[in-house]
Amino acid sequence: MPRLTGQIDTAKTEAILDAAAEVLAERGLAAPIEEIARRAGVSKQTIYNRYGGKPDLVRALVERRVDSITAPLRSPGAEEHPEETLAAYATSLLHVINDSGYSVMRLSIQSAAELPDLAREVFETGPMRSRRQLAGFLEMEDKAGRMRVDDPMQAAEFFGGMVLGHRQTQVLLRLATDLTDDDIDRLAKAAARVFMRAYAA
Repeated sequence: MPRLTGQIDTAKTEAILDAAAEVLAERGLAAPIEEIARRAGVSKQTIYNRYGGKPDLVRALVERRVDSITAPLRSPGAEEHPEETLAAYATSLLHVINDSGYSVMRLSIQSAAELPDLAREVFETGPMRSRRQLAGFLEMEDKAGRMRVDDPMQAAEFFGGMVLGHRQTQVLLRLATDLTDDDIDRLAKAAARVFMRAYAA
């Protein structure tokens, strides 16, 4: 069955972003757009038409990653089960740092002195956007009376820090975290349980 135009566009977008993640992880921010296009099976012009250039492509990669991490916050009925939702968010976050998903963050840190605007963009589009979405969820829980959260952004920072701990630094230093899926599940549930006790209504 032939794909519709929208399906083809989505497939191309995913192919470009997947290729960009691979190439940038291997060759850094200096990686040529031509190589990304070759691996994605598209023309270089297609990438420029879609993203304008490498900074916008990097931003799209970060946005996709954040959308994946924060998806549990938007799932149907999430607000009615805050502990389970927070555990799912924590699970997504831990899976990201446990795979190659942190390569763009690492590259941005390495090149921050030469490309400060890009570093700022990655920070705002990545960690800050993720924390704001979590803060929004916590604010909603506070208003519904399921939690007591006086400062949602601060609480979001606390939760993120509790989940990531030293593991984020490990990954940025290219040190393996050795987390298994069972470890991630256990840590995520424990963090959500402790957090809910701290912010119980």
